[in-house]
Amino acid sequence: MGGDNRAVVGFEGMSREELLAVVVSQAEQIQALTVLVAELRAELGKNSQNSSLPPSSDRFTRAPRRAGTGRRPGKQPGAPGRTLEAAADLDQVVDHVPDRCGRCGAGLVGAVQVGVQVRQVHDVPSVRVRVVEHRMHRLRCRCGQVSVASAPAQADGPVCYGPRLRVLAVYLVVFQHVPAERAAVLIADVTGARVSTGWVAAQAGRFARNLDGFADLVVQQLRACPVVGVDETTVGVGGARQWLHVARTDALTAYHLDPSRGREAAKAGGVLEGYDGTLVHDALKVYDAWPAGATHALCGAHLLRELTAVAQAHPEALWPDQARRALVDLSRAARAARAAGLAAIPPQTAAEPLHLLRHAVLVGLAAHPRAPGRKQTKARNLLERLRDRSADILRFTTDLAVPFTNNGSERDLRPVKTQMKISGCHRSAETAKAWLRVRGYISTARKHSQDVMTVLHDAITGNPWLPPTPATT
Repeated sequence: MGGDNRAVVGFEGMSREELLAVVVSQAEQIQALTVLVAELRAELGKNSQNSSLPPSSDRFTRAPRRAGTGRRPGKQPGAPGRTLEAAADLDQVVDHVPDRCGRCGAGLVGAVQVGVQVRQVHDVPSVRVRVVEHRMHRLRCRCGQVSVASAPAQADGPVCYGPRLRVLAVYLVVFQHVPAERAAVLIADVTGARVSTGWVAAQAGRFARNLDGFADLVVQQLRACPVVGVDETTVGVGGARQWLHVARTDALTAYHLDPSRGREAAKAGGVLEGYDGTLVHDALKVYDAWPAGATHALCGAHLLRELTAVAQAHPEALWPDQARRALVDLSRAARAARAAGLAAIPPQTAAEPLHLLRHAVLVGLAAHPRAPGRKQTKARNLLERLRDRSADILRFTTDLAVPFTNNGSERDLRPVKTQMKISGCHRSAETAKAWLRVRGYISTARKHSQDVMTVLHDAITGNPWLPPTPATT
């Protein structure tokens, strides 16, 4: 009570106007604190369902469980299987013949053959290093000139490891994300070659020098593609942050590492400057009105996550869920139209979800009016983007070559994040760029269903695989 009395005494002598001013000031402070608490709750509530965070970052909140489908875990009916099939091309046949009868014990020499039971064992042979010595003979001609035979390309030193061992090292470090030290141990255990950690770590850089022509060709082909996805993420290089930019399609992958995230860094990648096709991205300001001749398409997956976040922050609002359902319905309609060989979603199919989407945006704008100043709420920013950039958001409905999401770019960036989690940051920009060049080579080859070990061997022997030139119409 004493505290209350003292508080009351503090207001004694104030006029009505002064008391009203205190009340208004306190109300403004309470409102500001309420907004701050809401923002902090939204930050703590971020997960892979309502933001661009990866699933591995879901720590403070548990992602909602998927609704039950009644299906049993494991392979589903109709899905392609991996059953081990009997082989027709055999490497070895071992005959096992009984020598005595299993009932009376009599010998079976000369017994009548009545059938054969076959069992196949699929295994790998023991892998050990094979040492081949190349002797370059020196011969003296009658004219006195001494000629020496040329050494094969793989024998580039008095004692060296061959291309297959180097391919294995690159495959483990770049494709399987095995740290160099563990890769050296694995190689020693499997092959018997006692390679050093430094030798393993150096192979990606040595390998990347053979890929200059490949990288230039990929950039050239990407510039000619009608639709290209772009994205960026941070990577650690030498203890500092750099930005990794990716430009890609379902057939090509090009990485560019730069200290900057801005437009100059995007230009330096070689793909975007002067590009006049459709660019799929997540509305980063770098791409606003650039490249000058490009058409833009915004990632639908980002919009769905933002709508989910707004729905969680404003559970009383119905418009976020309505907008989300409309976008999902349009995405399904685009897949169906694409499967039917159409150029766009039929107008009668798109009419209802488009109407629901526009109605949701209008309702949301009315419920979230603009605040004074430049800074707006996340809900308002999202609604204005849905209103002002509707043509870019709905590009996938009028041009079925444009995907609904930019998830392909995120998939092409994911291996880089995996590498950082397992092996940490790269020690220098040079080693990082070498690793990325090899990774881009592997990614592009796999998109063309090429065997990774084969294309790595081709490149390491000086004849890298190259993506075919796309057919033009």
